Amino acid sequence: MTAFAAVMTGKGTGAISTIQLFGDTAEAVIKKIFKPAGKEQATLQPGKILLGTIVDTEETIDHVTIGCEGPDTFAINCHGNPLIVEMIMQLLRRQGVKLLTADQLLTKTMSEQKHINTIELEAKLIQPRVKTIQGTKLIANQIHAGLSEKIAEWLENISVESIGQIKNDAGRILKNSQPAKLIITGCKAVIAGPPNTGKSTLLNCLAGRQKAIVTDIKGTTRDWVSARCKIGPLSVELIDTAGMGQELAAASERVVEKASQQKTAQILEDADLVLLVLDISRPVEHIDDRLLEKIADKLALSKPKGKVLTVLNKSDLPARFDTGKLPGILANTVQISAKFQTGIEDLTGKIQKLTGVADFDLHTTVCFTLRQENLLKQLKNVKSKEQAASIITELLNGRLHV
Repeated sequence: MTAFAAVMTGKGTGAISTIQLFGDTAEAVIKKIFKPAGKEQATLQPGKILLGTIVDTEETIDHVTIGCEGPDTFAINCHGNPLIVEMIMQLLRRQGVKLLTADQLLTKTMSEQKHINTIELEAKLIQPRVKTIQGTKLIANQIHAGLSEKIAEWLENISVESIGQIKNDAGRILKNSQPAKLIITGCKAVIAGPPNTGKSTLLNCLAGRQKAIVTDIKGTTRDWVSARCKIGPLSVELIDTAGMGQELAAASERVVEKASQQKTAQILEDADLVLLVLDISRPVEHIDDRLLEKIADKLALSKPKGKVLTVLNKSDLPARFDTGKLPGILANTVQISAKFQTGIEDLTGKIQKLTGVADFDLHTTVCFTLRQENLLKQLKNVKSKEQAASIITELLNGRLHV
C-alpha cells in the first residue's frame, strides 16, 4: 500500500483546513515534510498532537499542527487559505501520496476495519450527508437490523428459503426505499404555474422568510430562486420557477425568456414533486396548454416520481375556478391562501402523503445506495438459488470501489 490524502474540510476560505493522510508510508512522508517546533525530535505516536511547520526543501509553507490519530493515520491542520491547502496537497503528491476526495479516503480508511460489513460501511459514509434526524435514524436502523438483518437472514436460510419469497422481499424493499430516499437525501419540490398566481408568496410562506421578490406585476420572477424548509421528516428544497403561461407567449421569443423557460422545463423534469399553483379567483382557462404538456411529459418520463399536487391559491378572494374542468392529472388539489397563510397545514399534510413519508416507520428495511439498489434489482430476477446466494453475499460483503 502507499499513502493517500484528502482535504476533509469544505471548499473555500476558512480559519482552519484539515488534510487527512493515511497509509503505510504516511509516517515516512510526515517525517520528510514536517519540521517540529523546538529542539527535541518529535515522536509520531498515536494520541500525540505536534506543533511545527510544513516545509518544501528549505521553504516554509505553513505553521501547522499534526494530529497522530492512529497507526498510519495523521491529520494536518493548516491555515484555511485555499492556496496554502493546495500547496501542501501538491507537496504530498510529489512525495508519492495519492490524492483523493474526502469520500474516497473515508471509504479506504473504513475498509481497513475488517469487523464491519459493507452495509455498515456505506451507512457511515452516507450519514454526514443525511438531511434530517429522521433520515439519520433510518440509516442507523439498517446497520445491525433492517437491511443487514434481512440479508443475514437470507444467507442463513438460503437452503430452505424459497426463491420466490426472496424475490418478493427484494421487491418490497425496493418499493419502500422510494420514500425512504426522500427522507434520507431530501426532496426537490418545484413550484410551477402561470404568472402571478402566488408562487413566490407560497415559497416565502413555506420557507418562513422572504427569498423571492413578491409584487403584483405579472411575471415578476424571470428566473428561479430556491429555499429549503422542513415538512415532517422531509428536508424540502423549494424551487420557484419562472412564470409559465399565456402572458409569456410573446416574451418567450426573446433569448433571455427562452433560456428561462428551458431552465424551468429541466428543473420540472428533475423534481420529486410539482406544486402547480393556480389562482382560484380566475377561470380555469388561464392554465396554459404548454404548461400542461410539460407536466404530462414529466408524469410519463419519471416513473417512480411523477407526483403533482394542484395548489389552488388565493382562497381569500371570490372563487371563479371550476375544479370540475381540471384535467385528470391535476385532480389532486388543496386550497390555500399563501398571503394569509391559511390551508398550509393541509398542504404540508398532502405533500407528506403524496411523497409516501406520512407515518413512515423508520425501522422499515430499505436500501440507501445505488449499489444496493442495483443488486436488489438483480435479485428480483434471479433464476436459481446459486445466483441468489452470490448476489446476497455481494450485498453484505461486496467491495466498494474508490
